[in-house]
Amino acid sequence: MNPVLIDMNDYVRTGEGANGASYDHKTDPSIMLKLYLRNFEAAEKELELAKKVYAAGIPTPEPGDLVTDGKQTGIRFRRIKGKTSFSRACGDHPERTEEYAREFAKMCKQLHSIKVDTTQFENGKERMYHMLDANPDFTPEQKEKIRAFIAAAPDTDTALHGDLQFSNGIFTEQDGVRQLYFIDLGDFCYGYPMFDIGMVYLCCCLNDEAWTKEVYHMSNATARRFWDAFAEEYFFAPDSQRNLVSPNADIHEVERIVRIYAGLKTLMVERDTHCPMPQFRAMLEESILK
Repeated sequence: MNPVLIDMNDYVRTGEGANGASYDHKTDPSIMLKLYLRNFEAAEKELELAKKVYAAGIPTPEPGDLVTDGKQTGIRFRRIKGKTSFSRACGDHPERTEEYAREFAKMCKQLHSIKVDTTQFENGKERMYHMLDANPDFTPEQKEKIRAFIAAAPDTDTALHGDLQFSNGIFTEQDGVRQLYFIDLGDFCYGYPMFDIGMVYLCCCLNDEAWTKEVYHMSNATARRFWDAFAEEYFFAPDSQRNLVSPNADIHEVERIVRIYAGLKTLMVERDTHCPMPQFRAMLEESILK
């Protein structure tokens, strides 16, 4: 792809994340831009993936074209006007946290009910193997144990977001009707849903207070309430994902299992931060690496 040259004076910055920043077009309300900190090849690959995800029927903003300001590369998407992330909504209205958590859980259950064409997307296990192999901060013995745990997980063709944070679910509301979307699907793949749920737990329960407030706009206490309500809806509602745990598992047993998969998300976090994350590795050390 040849990126289209754009003038950043036409855009206004609206947010930022670990891999880039988002912008709205100043005069065209149908355009939003995600400008990446990573290289051209990564942005091009992510656009190709975004188009496949959209074509597969996953509720996500429609991807447009590859662009550059001459220094960085980005993707233009069709803008979802009036959007709010579930994390921002909880920060603004903490009294509604349980409501938002249940809605996000239902959205995730729907995602995890979708079977994808495995010829079009990467196997989540293979993605984790690549991240594990590239991580210089695990010993060979530790890598062997982690690889064995990943390999033992069930093989499924289930859609996975890949980075299932409550900030990566957004909604709009018009005339009392909500439209729900997933965003930032650069790690979309397929596999065992617990690989996704581990990230939900990590974001809700394993960050320090300052990080949670800065990134997710809420206190750790509110984030914990979100997890508790999310887990109740995801694992114990009538249409729940009970098949992921034993039939007689209670909420405490569910959380014990999820913590292990939260530990696996250390691979993604350390890939993006380029440094060890002891607070997340603790989940691995108390389970897989013990």
